[in-house]
Amino acid sequence: MTKEGKKYKKAQEAIPAGEQPMSVKKALALIKDLAYAKFDETVDVDINLGIDASKGEQAVRGSVVLPHGRGKQVRVVVFAKGDHAEEARKAGADFVGADDLIEKIASGWMDFDFAIATPDLMGLVGKVAKQLGPRGLLPNKKLGTVTFEVAPVIADLKRGRLFFKNDKQGLVHFAIGKVSFDTDQLAQNLAAFTKALVAAKPASAKGVYLQKMTLSSTMGVGIVVSPEDVLRV
Repeated sequence: MTKEGKKYKKAQEAIPAGEQPMSVKKALALIKDLAYAKFDETVDVDINLGIDASKGEQAVRGSVVLPHGRGKQVRVVVFAKGDHAEEARKAGADFVGADDLIEKIASGWMDFDFAIATPDLMGLVGKVAKQLGPRGLLPNKKLGTVTFEVAPVIADLKRGRLFFKNDKQGLVHFAIGKVSFDTDQLAQNLAAFTKALVAAKPASAKGVYLQKMTLSSTMGVGIVVSPEDVLRV
């Protein structure tokens, strides 16, 4: 067994038997204590939703601004020309362009977290849809990233707005911070995300919506917590 495998097994054994679901703050404190990687691990939450993921009307999609961010610098690119391009630069966009930006991305450059486009350039953006789409970076009108009002969107993203959606199994995976955050910061970020997820519940979804919530660090083991406990934070 590898060294990492031994550490993982040791972390597993440190979780009290029969204590799941565990209280949110106890789980987060334990995740921090058991983190063993040499880097600042990400703290993730996985939620099984009570939806039929095969039905389009039950798709879950939304966004949230975490009160304490994610602990990383957000890089934003904007597809725009003229006055809108200048507005984007002044608002703090990391890269602004049109044909030159398309060429840069087509050549393999993907060093950014979000992409915004003005509506008149969406036809141009379509040239790199195959590169942007699979990574969730394609500007989307429903998410507010296709707009002529680029400045407030850039400010919102730089402030920490993050997007989420369910996968084909009806699961939502989301990062709430780093193990270097204190327990209260992680708990508050988790609560903010969970409330946004509840607000995004499809009208046609019946029964228990938040079925199972599991917390873990990048290299750590999963700990089940109660969604009701999270919402009380």
